[in-house]
Amino acid sequence: MDLAPLLLSFEVAALATIIAALIGIGVGAVLANFRFVGRDVVDVFFTAPIVMPPTVLGYYVLVVLGRKSLIGHAYEAVFGSSIVFTRAGAVVAAVIGAMPLVVKSVRTALEETDSTLMLAARTLGATPLRAFFTIQLPLAYRGIVAAFMLAFARSLGDFGVTLMVAGDIPGETQTAALAIYDAIQAHREEDAALMIGLLTTIVAVLLYVVGKLTAREQRT
Repeated sequence: MDLAPLLLSFEVAALATIIAALIGIGVGAVLANFRFVGRDVVDVFFTAPIVMPPTVLGYYVLVVLGRKSLIGHAYEAVFGSSIVFTRAGAVVAAVIGAMPLVVKSVRTALEETDSTLMLAARTLGATPLRAFFTIQLPLAYRGIVAAFMLAFARSLGDFGVTLMVAGDIPGETQTAALAIYDAIQAHREEDAALMIGLLTTIVAVLLYVVGKLTAREQRT
């Protein structure tokens, strides 16, 4: 069995989780701590990918980041290649799938922290930003770590958006999920079964750890 697609999936999932974490913590914190006009719209924008068909999401990404778009044209001018049908495109696709899980989970974890501790910190002179980083964020760390693990698991197995945005190029953009599809199409059932077994084991372990983290968080 060729392990290159699995290694590429790990690389893509790791980068996607980092990007989704950086954006998701900020968005989740704003949604959890602030009331503003358009808050519900922002929430819908960042959580819609959970229920939207992958082909629709992939189409939107192609419209926004394709060579004919402003962003795609600027990216190609700087980096010398297009985002689509590259590893960068695979990362973008994985980020889109992982982002809703991070935003939802981080928001929930932050909203469940004890607000009186934040108020106490404020009365002692802490700025809102300092109270967030020293009180709220540490208290919610179990839920946030669980969010990152869910994002990694989701990125690891993305298929539809990756196929639309990055294509299925062996050795370049072919992730584990795409390799499984190709193996089944080529009647290489043993290769497909091995890859499926590896992915299932990895995802099961991640979900087990997430369950432990969230259970301990609820007890504390």
